[in-house]
Amino acid sequence: MKLVFIGPPGTGKGTMAKKISDNYRIPHISTGDLFRAEIDNDSDLGKQVKAILDSGDLVPDDITVEIVKRRFTGPDVKRGFILDGFPRTITQAEQLKSFCELHKVINFHLSDDVILERLAGRRVCRNCGTNYHVKFMPPRESGKCDKCGGELYIREDDRPEAIKKRLKKYRKESERLIEFYKKEGLLINLDASPHPDVMLKKLIKVIEEN
Repeated sequence: MKLVFIGPPGTGKGTMAKKISDNYRIPHISTGDLFRAEIDNDSDLGKQVKAILDSGDLVPDDITVEIVKRRFTGPDVKRGFILDGFPRTITQAEQLKSFCELHKVINFHLSDDVILERLAGRRVCRNCGTNYHVKFMPPRESGKCDKCGGELYIREDDRPEAIKKRLKKYRKESERLIEFYKKEGLLINLDASPHPDVMLKKLIKVIEEN
């Protein structure tokens, strides 16, 4: 079972990836996690990645692909995997195709208005990092963390204007990628608006369909 999850921020694809990972006992592979691991290991690639990220640039396709290929040598990948955050470009998708045959690509679809509501309502504790939502998961006392009493704040990238910019960038970048996997016959669109429990059931059904 070799899966790719794509979709804009706020669709819950990361949460679903973790649940599917636990359900099928296959690794959830995130490029962000891979980058951090390489940096922590102080590898040559990790040093390159750190320098690139520190400069504010995106990690080039060739380095990203090389790090993913390294991860695929792990014994836990033999049963399958879920790729989250990769591929992001046509170049990455074509290179991935050259060394890996995917089973399905799940495109988590959600309107920008709903994404904006989900992300703009998020609040984070300054002390312990616990996440809340003003509508869907509010703290017992407004502005205070239930766990440690810390102050809740809005992350800069969760402010409406920042979210709109992120979504605009994602839509532009993903358009060709979605078309690529549609032509490959691998793309499945999944409505990401239902409750997570309902969404998980639908996702499992989609994954297990022939």
